[in-house]
Amino acid sequence: MASIFSTIIAIFVIIPFLGYFISFIIAKEVMKNHRKAVHLAIDVTTFLLMVSVHFIVLAIWNTSYLWIIFLSVCCIGLIFAVLYWRAKGEIHYPQVIRGVWRINFLLFFAAYIALMITGLIIRIIELN
Repeated sequence: MASIFSTIIAIFVIIPFLGYFISFIIAKEVMKNHRKAVHLAIDVTTFLLMVSVHFIVLAIWNTSYLWIIFLSVCCIGLIFAVLYWRAKGEIHYPQVIRGVWRINFLLFFAAYIALMITGLIIRIIELN
């Protein structure tokens, strides 16, 4: 049972990059537009990165901080909506949601890389 659970966690940790490539290839074939395929692949990868960050934190510290992930997504959404409203004077929800989702991609991509490096360093230190 533990090996199955470890395998599932490992798949979720690796999946963001695999998910990006798979969704890009499928979107490229369906849409026939490179730019839209990249955007769709990034949108899919954002969700996968959120899940991966959760499982990496769980693997490193044995504690779930899923509530912090949800809180950060909501705070980024609120900040982005206020900044958008101040700049444009009116909120266009599809544009705000798209912008928030793409900012979350950058945030969770950075968190993913930082946590992978942190996890590797912690495991190396534990081995010595």
